[in-house]
Amino acid sequence: MIGTITNAVVLFVMFAAPPTLDVKGLTAYAAITYILWGVTYTMMDIPYWSMIPAFTEGGKERENLTTLARSCAGVGSAIVTIVTMIAVQALGRMAGGPDAGAQTVERLGFKYFALIIAVLFVIFITLTCVNIKEESTVNMETTSVGQMFRALLQNDQTMAVVVAIVLINCSVYITSNLVIYFFKYDFGGTGWYNSYTLFNTFGGGIQILSMMLLFPLLRKFFNTLKMYYICLGMAVIGYAVLLVLAFTNMSNVMLLVIPGFFIVAANGMLTVLTTVFLANTVDYGELKNNRRDESVIFSMQTFVVKLASGVSALIASIALQVFSLSSESTTEAQQVVDFSESVSQSSKAGLRMTMTLIPIAGLIFAFFWFKKKYILTDEKVEEIAEEVKARRAAE
Repeated sequence: MIGTITNAVVLFVMFAAPPTLDVKGLTAYAAITYILWGVTYTMMDIPYWSMIPAFTEGGKERENLTTLARSCAGVGSAIVTIVTMIAVQALGRMAGGPDAGAQTVERLGFKYFALIIAVLFVIFITLTCVNIKEESTVNMETTSVGQMFRALLQNDQTMAVVVAIVLINCSVYITSNLVIYFFKYDFGGTGWYNSYTLFNTFGGGIQILSMMLLFPLLRKFFNTLKMYYICLGMAVIGYAVLLVLAFTNMSNVMLLVIPGFFIVAANGMLTVLTTVFLANTVDYGELKNNRRDESVIFSMQTFVVKLASGVSALIASIALQVFSLSSESTTEAQQVVDFSESVSQSSKAGLRMTMTLIPIAGLIFAFFWFKKKYILTDEKVEEIAEEVKARRAAE
C-alpha cells in the first residue's frame, strides 16, 4: 500500500513538469522522477506478486491464480495502449482550450491522464489490500542484504528459474525492440506503419488469449514442464518461419501473422509458467533452508526482467549501429515514406538474422538449461507442499 501511494504521487509528478523548464532542467526532472517511479513501483510490485506463493498451495489453485493475474495484467496493458493517446488529446483540449497549440495539448493531456491513472491505481490496490488477509504477521524478521543473497544462492531451483526467465525475456525483447525497424526498413512500403500497428495489435490480443484460453486448454493434457518445453518449441518454430518469410519478397502483413502467433502465444504462456515455477521455488526453499522468502525470491523476477530489457536494448542498439539503421523516432510524415529503398540488402539480412537467430539460440539454451537444472515436477511440488504443511503443524 505504501508503494502504491508513493508511486501514484510520483506518477503524477513525473508528467507534471513545470513548462518553464529548459532542456537541461527538463532532462534532469525526467531522470529523477523516472528513477523515483521505478523504485516506488518496485515497492508495490514485489509484494504484489509475492502474494501468489503466500496465499496459495502448489498445484491447480496457484496456476489458476497466476493465469488470472497475468491475463488481467495483459488486458490492463492493452487497454492503456489503446486509449492513452485518445484520452491525452481529449483531456489536453479540455484543459488547454480551443486555442491551445499541439505541444500544450499533449503536455496537459498527459498530465491529467496520469492523474486519472494514479487515482485508479490507489483505488484498485486499496480494494486488494482490504479484501486479502495474510494468515499471520507475527514473528516476522527483517531480512538483511546478506540473508537475501544467501536465500537466493542456497535455493538452486530459484536460480534455475531466474536464468530461464533472463534467457526467454532477452530472446523476446530483442525481437520486440527490432520489429519496428524490420517493418520500416525491410518490409517497407508507404503503408509500413499501418502494417506495424496491425501486427502489434494482433500480437497483443494473441498474448492475452494465450494466457486466458490456450494455457488452460493445454494444461488439461500436459503437465507444467511439458508445457514449458512445448512453448519453447512453438517459439523456435515461429522464429524459424519468420526467418524464412523474411528472405522472401513478401508484401502481405497477414503472412507474418503465422510466425507471430507461435511466438507471441508461446511467450504469453511462458510468462504464466515461469511465474508458477518461481512460486514453487518458495515452498522448496522453505523445506530446504527453513526460511520462507516470498518477497526475496519475487524481487528477482523484477530484477531479471529489467536485466533482460537492458541486455536486449543493448543488443538491438548495436545491431542498428552495425547495420546503419536510424533509430530516430517516427513522425506522422515519415509513416508514409518507403524507407526500404534506402537500405542495402546486407543490412536487411543482418537485421533479419539478429531478430531471429539470436532469439532461437537463447530459447534452445533455455530448453537445455531447464531440463538439466529444474527438478520441481508437478508431483514433486505436491509432495513438498504436504511436507511443508506437516512441518508447520508439528511446530
